[in-house]
Amino acid sequence: MTGIISSNKMTKALVVTVFTTKLHPKYKKRFKSKKRYSVQCSDSSKFKIGDSVEIVSTTPVSKTINFKVVE
Repeated sequence: MTGIISSNKMTKALVVTVFTTKLHPKYKKRFKSKKRYSVQCSDSSKFKIGDSVEIVSTTPVSKTINFKVVE
């Protein structure tokens, strides 16, 4: 998945927003939806808000972190 960094305030984690387009089942109109993921990274200071990153699913690291940044 590819997303945009929306927060880098944690030391070893980021918040990444992923935008997807879906099709409405009845009206057949496309609409955007977004989901925020907590992502593990080695050092969050090298990433800036607004950067595009690729994330991949991993085994759970903590209660909310199930993804990591592909570097």
